[in-house]
Amino acid sequence: MAAPQQSSSRATGLIGAALVVAALYFAREVCIPLALAFLLSFLLAPLVLRLRHWGFGRTFSVIVAVSAAVSLVALLGWLAAQVYDLASKSPQYQSNMQKKVQSFSLPGGGILGKSKRVLRELGQDLGSAGKTSESEQVAPVLKPESKPIPVEIHQPEPTALHVLRNLLASLATPLMMAGIVIVFVVFMLINRENLRDRLIRLIGAGQLNLTTQALDDAAQRVSRFLLMQLIVNVSYGVPIGIGLSLVGVPNPLLWGLMAAVLRFIPYLGPWLAAAMPAALAFAVDPGWAKLLATLGIFVGVELLTYNVLEPCLYSSRTGISAIAVLVGAVFWTWLWGPVGLLLATPLTVCLVVLGRYVPQLEFLSVLMGDEPVLTPEARFYQRLLAMNYEEASDVADEFLAEHSTRALYEQVVIPALALAKHDRHRGVLDHAREKSIYESARELIQELPERQNAQTAEEPDHAETIRTPNTEVGVICVPAADEADELAGLMLCQLLEQRGVAAKTLPASALMSERLEVVAEEKVTVVCISALPPGAVSAAKYLCKRLRAQLPEVKIVLGVWQINPDRSRIQKRIGPAAADVIVTNLCEAVEHIAPLASQQEALSSAEPSVQAEEERPFTHSHV
Repeated sequence: MAAPQQSSSRATGLIGAALVVAALYFAREVCIPLALAFLLSFLLAPLVLRLRHWGFGRTFSVIVAVSAAVSLVALLGWLAAQVYDLASKSPQYQSNMQKKVQSFSLPGGGILGKSKRVLRELGQDLGSAGKTSESEQVAPVLKPESKPIPVEIHQPEPTALHVLRNLLASLATPLMMAGIVIVFVVFMLINRENLRDRLIRLIGAGQLNLTTQALDDAAQRVSRFLLMQLIVNVSYGVPIGIGLSLVGVPNPLLWGLMAAVLRFIPYLGPWLAAAMPAALAFAVDPGWAKLLATLGIFVGVELLTYNVLEPCLYSSRTGISAIAVLVGAVFWTWLWGPVGLLLATPLTVCLVVLGRYVPQLEFLSVLMGDEPVLTPEARFYQRLLAMNYEEASDVADEFLAEHSTRALYEQVVIPALALAKHDRHRGVLDHAREKSIYESARELIQELPERQNAQTAEEPDHAETIRTPNTEVGVICVPAADEADELAGLMLCQLLEQRGVAAKTLPASALMSERLEVVAEEKVTVVCISALPPGAVSAAKYLCKRLRAQLPEVKIVLGVWQINPDRSRIQKRIGPAAADVIVTNLCEAVEHIAPLASQQEALSSAEPSVQAEEERPFTHSHV
């Protein structure tokens, strides 16, 4: 019954998403000004709040902020008008460009010349072949052709009125949109709290906490992103303008500001910013020095900005992944054109925040967010399932960069082995894949002591307790059932050896009688039974009873490795006298076993001393 409901819910969600996309597309004339207004209000909101904090009124603060933004846009428009001045000078640069193009053609016919000649000859051959075949087919019916009469069309010179009318017609739509956006921004900033309250009421007053968190999260992320991007872009455009002025490229202030503005466009912005100055340097300079210097300036500043400035200023992330930025840029450009490309990142941030707080839209956060969607143990187990040891080792190394080896075993490896056992009991894990998982886990466990010696020595919780273990075995780990129990015991032995306790684990392939025989031969006083649920507690109970019956003097420590254990239930299943201590994680096991093994070591070292003292001959001392 749940499956049809879930399918119906997914179908409803897909239909709703399609309707929303269709509405955004067909209503783009209305949605684009609103989106631009929201974007500018997010950008100007910190400035308005700062002015109000200094004691200015709400309306005055909004007018000052909006006026500053409009002045900046007007300045950019005035600088962009200088492009017409460059167009009027283009005939002066024509000779330089012709010389550079001709320089590619050597006297003997360079690469361009040869390529051009080959293409021309090929075109002539194709043309002659086509004409020959056509003449053969229609030769009997052809008549002598008469020469066509040339017709010339002369356009009248445009008057000043026509030029003004065409200019106003081309600027009418952008100016109208700019006016609408400015009006929206002013009213949004003045009625910011009122609009927020109305939006909360529209979503539902019963979800006041959730709605407030979502709105604050979206506003903070978008405002922080826009502010940091503004700082980065200004820091990007200023050195470019200075560098271009030193190189001698005309209008360097224009290109510096254009670089700062175009860098708001993801991915394409830096390329577009560098294209025009590079073309201009190519045109104005008879040589190649200015072109190479211009390209070097853009490449150097871009590398410095991308690798140094952005990581420092973008310490608080927007919450979206790099692939989401790319997909968002493609989607919003397809939907709204160039304006969509400019708004792509802020709108994608809003969608990700919406997916975090609305359960029905959680897929947006999963697909486009930058947070891990799988836990470390799930990622590790997935890599083992894929039989990719290298990637599984990478997951372990990534976890070890911030945690200890013990934490890796307890939080990643043991839970992954438990997932494998669970899948095997459900019948969804075949024998070959299970064997590969255990072999990869064993290889990783055996390699970690060599790879993490330096890191383990520097850990503050282990720095004072690491000792060289004795050669005599003090503890034996006995697997309760299968190889997963054996691997858990192998991890425990490594941690015990870090505490100076010699330990070894028995193979799970050995028979029960063989395991008991080895324990009796080693004459140890501490035995740890390793049991990894599911399906290992019953075997551990049987093994505890056998050990208690045959070796009553041995201390039995039962390790049931679970994340959230129910100790009373485990104790009830095992019985009150079957095990001396029941532990549920490796740290707890080490803390219980290490003192017991140390006591046994002290007793073992004291016995030869007592025996030597007893065998020493008695002598009298004379005063």
